Amino acid sequence: MSGHLRKYGGEYLARGGTIERLEGSWQPRRIVLVRFDSLDAARRWWSSEDYAELKAMRQASTDTNMIVVDGIAS
Repeated sequence: MSGHLRKYGGEYLARGGTIERLEGSWQPRRIVLVRFDSLDAARRWWSSEDYAELKAMRQASTDTNMIVVDGIAS
């Protein structure tokens, strides 16, 4: 599954695991955190034909909130 991410410069930083809320009321059941080299790379991956089938399956089977955040250069 991660091959489609690597092609666009993405890498998983977190997939599932324990979630502990420290503040607020948001209680997600699952978090997936992916790092891309740029916002553009993330957008290219999300709209790619490589991801289209998996995206369609995900969208048909679950309610998802997906955001893109401009990070800090390392």
